[in-house]
Amino acid sequence: MRHDVAALREELTAMAVADHRSSVHANSDDPAEQLAWRRLTARHGDRLSEIMDEYGWPTAEVVGEEAARAAWLIAQHADRQLDVQRRALRLMQQAVSAGSAGPRELAFLHDRTLVNEGRKQLYGTQIAGVKDGAPVPWPCEEPERVDELRAEVGIEPFDEYVAKFSTP
Repeated sequence: MRHDVAALREELTAMAVADHRSSVHANSDDPAEQLAWRRLTARHGDRLSEIMDEYGWPTAEVVGEEAARAAWLIAQHADRQLDVQRRALRLMQQAVSAGSAGPRELAFLHDRTLVNEGRKQLYGTQIAGVKDGAPVPWPCEEPERVDELRAEVGIEPFDEYVAKFSTP
């Protein structure tokens, strides 16, 4: 089992590296680059599904901090595999309840899943695009409570967050 976990840790980490390298193509004007991104995220989503079958949610206690974050990233980017995202969300919620995963990442995955379901997000973590140099978030369920909800899970205030996406 120890060998399996070490191999899993390496595999998840390598998947995150490939994701980071390829993510610049997610919104490319080149259809071939977009397709390559979609294929990569689909392959990773399929593999994460197999990992969840075997291990449940890959927590930091099991695979280490870096690989656990990689699993979250893979779930976050499984946008065309709502079943995988919903399952990861469910397993991650259980892990957060048990104290073995962080509420911050869970909030991002929760919002991403809601947006992919065509619903309003809770924490304001998902940006729809940039208009006139200013980030435009997807609609929020309770916009007046966004900063309060964000603070509860350790996310910076909304204005600070969106400033990162602004272009001067």
